[in-house]
Amino acid sequence: MIDNHELPIGFTMELAQHSDILNRFAKLPEPEQNSIVNKAREISSRNEMRNYVENMFS
Repeated sequence: MIDNHELPIGFTMELAQHSDILNRFAKLPEPEQNSIVNKAREISSRNEMRNYVENMFS
């Protein structure tokens, strides 16, 4: 998963709190995972990250 890049810590923490979303994310093809992670890197606040993760599949 995600070649040679660490996941943003806020993204990782939010995924850890939402196991259903984590499972869906883990099943995505790598290019889609990379796209989601790249967008997460642009987020700077905890609330924005929470909203992003909670609405990734909406």
